Amino acid sequence: MPERLIYLDNAATTRVDPRVVESMLPYFSEKYGNAASQYYELGRQARAALDTSREQLARLISALPEEIYFTSGATESDNWVIMGSVLGGNAKKKHIISLPTEHHAILEPLEWLKKNGYGDYTLLPVDKTGKVDPDDLKKAIRPDTALVTIMHSNNEIGTIQDIPALAAIAHEAGVPFHTDATQSVGKIAVDAKALGVDSLSLSAHKFHGPKGIGALYLKKGTRMGVFMHGGGQENNRRAGTSNVSGAVGMGCAADIASEYIADAPRQRQLTEDIWVGLANAIPKIYRNGHPEDRIPNLLSVCVEGAEGEAILGYLDMSGLQVSSGSACTSGSLEPSHVLLACGVPVELAHGSIRISISHETSLEDASFLVKTMPGAVERLRTMSVTWKG
Repeated sequence: MPERLIYLDNAATTRVDPRVVESMLPYFSEKYGNAASQYYELGRQARAALDTSREQLARLISALPEEIYFTSGATESDNWVIMGSVLGGNAKKKHIISLPTEHHAILEPLEWLKKNGYGDYTLLPVDKTGKVDPDDLKKAIRPDTALVTIMHSNNEIGTIQDIPALAAIAHEAGVPFHTDATQSVGKIAVDAKALGVDSLSLSAHKFHGPKGIGALYLKKGTRMGVFMHGGGQENNRRAGTSNVSGAVGMGCAADIASEYIADAPRQRQLTEDIWVGLANAIPKIYRNGHPEDRIPNLLSVCVEGAEGEAILGYLDMSGLQVSSGSACTSGSLEPSHVLLACGVPVELAHGSIRISISHETSLEDASFLVKTMPGAVERLRTMSVTWKG
């Protein structure tokens, strides 16, 4: 076991802020009521806490409290929008437009709908930085298009799309627009109204809140089918006993997120320093994603002549915790679908590393990574039969 663990996988999940933990504790023991039980005090306490949390989250993304619907996480929120748009929307509109670089929480529901005969979808091409051409979106919209869903910032390479421009194109054609902003909320300022979206997904554990709680922003007046059936919770739009403690934690995380957002310039500089340090020390290492239009805390690279999973193993032995891509696909032998969509060759995509920092990451942490990773790559390359450096 290394003497010190340095966590650099904040795109996968973040450490719950101690203040968040403290805010949640009473709702496990003292204030344990069901928010749907309004006939006695414990139930009313739970409902009041849920309402407060909704207000806190609404402030974070510049929305109205009644536009916030709590879910189990961004995956459920994404599924809700996709299923609700096709199965609960206009019977003549069954076509959805998205990107090949989206999270599997978008791509797999799209494929399920198509496979089972409920709808069809189009995935627009992206350039080498992961950006989509707005003209391609304009050309892809059909009379039967029910939804456009395009991620705000990519969870593997960090590229930020021009969501206001893309949403405007969709709206010009009368098509609702959804964005998965899971990697953006709590890291940079996200204004749902300014983005011009009809719906937006987010998850608490990406900005130092608890796991198992997320939300869906639904712009007032947006038509959306019910996804979870069996109760009248969330204004009759999402059934299931309210996760009050989780919502309280998410609300608290939302309230203190301004501290994390204020640290964004430092994090951007730190990721830049890491990149420069690695680029100077490791031959044939390549940066993925857009160099400027990106979230500040994420750096994705590909290393020629070394497997990403093997690099992770060496770094782990030194106490450095990073990933080779999305946490949802770690352990897969397949190269990243995001990198392949950006035109990265299969062999190079196998050498991908994702480094994601937070407000807790120090210059010392970054320096240790820059000092340690070149040695790991060099050792792996000496054992490679394909490396010709």
